[in-house]
Amino acid sequence: MSGTDDPWGKWRKPDAPAEVPPAPKPAAEAAPANDPEKPAKRPAARVVDAPEKPAGTLGVNKSAIERDAGDKTARKPLRGGPPRVRPTLQEKQEADAKAKAKAERVQRNERPRDGAAPSSERKLRSDARPPRGDARSAPRSPARSEAGAESPWARAQSLSKARRPEAGGDETPRARSDRPARRDTDNVRPVTPPARPAGPPPEGVRLSKVMSERGLCSRREADLWIERGWVFVNGEQVSELGTRIDPAAAEITVSQEAKKDQAKAVTILLHKPVGYVSGQPEPGSVPAVTLITAESQVPQSGGPEFKPWMLRGLAPAGRLDVDSTGLLVLTSDGRVAKRLIGEDSDAEKEYLVRVSGEMIKGGLDLLRHGLELDGKPLKQAWVKQLNEDQLHFILKEGKKRQIRRMCELVGLRVIGLKRVRIGRIRLGDLPMGQWRFLRADEAF
Repeated sequence: MSGTDDPWGKWRKPDAPAEVPPAPKPAAEAAPANDPEKPAKRPAARVVDAPEKPAGTLGVNKSAIERDAGDKTARKPLRGGPPRVRPTLQEKQEADAKAKAKAERVQRNERPRDGAAPSSERKLRSDARPPRGDARSAPRSPARSEAGAESPWARAQSLSKARRPEAGGDETPRARSDRPARRDTDNVRPVTPPARPAGPPPEGVRLSKVMSERGLCSRREADLWIERGWVFVNGEQVSELGTRIDPAAAEITVSQEAKKDQAKAVTILLHKPVGYVSGQPEPGSVPAVTLITAESQVPQSGGPEFKPWMLRGLAPAGRLDVDSTGLLVLTSDGRVAKRLIGEDSDAEKEYLVRVSGEMIKGGLDLLRHGLELDGKPLKQAWVKQLNEDQLHFILKEGKKRQIRRMCELVGLRVIGLKRVRIGRIRLGDLPMGQWRFLRADEAF
């Protein structure tokens, strides 16, 4: 194809000239390998120009900064506007205080502190105000506009009058006070207790109470057994708490599960030494239950072996002061607790008391019957004087520090107290600080 027939000829690159091969260089005369006088020539090392090192030291280019500072108008603004400046903590607190004050004014519907009317009220006044030219001739009452529609200012004024108190006719704004608003007790409806369901009162006695009175278990255990379905009344299972029955015609039985659960309950007799508290420990005191260990147990023939789980639910049945010693009963059996510290308990407690001082005349009769503590008369007690400094007490109640307070009322001071019997259980020869289980043939 000729140049005239090729339409792309004028854009096509001209043919590159043929490359001429370089002329071969004359080979260097090879020096003999073993010629010591003419060593072999090494190739010349390539010389590379080293980069120029910057002169001077690092620092701020002040000329560039001054040039940029003088040419601020030439720069384009940043996208999104200038960067936001974070407010300081003081500015935030001032803004929050202003917002809170504004919210309180709006909520209480009061005017601002400077006495100016709110913006909404000023707008209503400007809408209801007639033009300046007709101000003298136009009536002052803004009740109706020219079209006959009610003016918004009149509506707002009527609402404000309705909210203001009418007593005294004083429409001046009251001074702001920090005291809470006085409640209108005349309009407060009295709170009435919920009405009891109509009808006769429920008949019968609660099942748990009947079980406790019959000595089957405590009321707490009875509720637990009823929930588990272990109680039967006249052969029918009862599993609802609060069930009432007729005690005269009800035969109550319990399942084997209840008997097994009750067999796990234990009663422990402890000879408490001085310095241990019987109930909840006070700061700096040690509870007596810490003495119940396998090492301090007095073994008995046929008695159970102590297990740590037996301490679960163990509580003292009766108090014994920290300064006193003697027999202390710890039990997890509700029947034993009810027998000893129940409301109708008549179990006797026997004490040996060592005293000092001189008893007032007739003091022994007062100790037996005639004293009162905390405004309540004490039950009759059996008191005998063994010698000049020792008394023998038998009580049927156990108030806090009762014997010590009784002796103080007759001029005596207790210096030693020991409990030797509870019901039909005696302390005997049980060593101090040791304990034993209540045997199956024993009862209080």
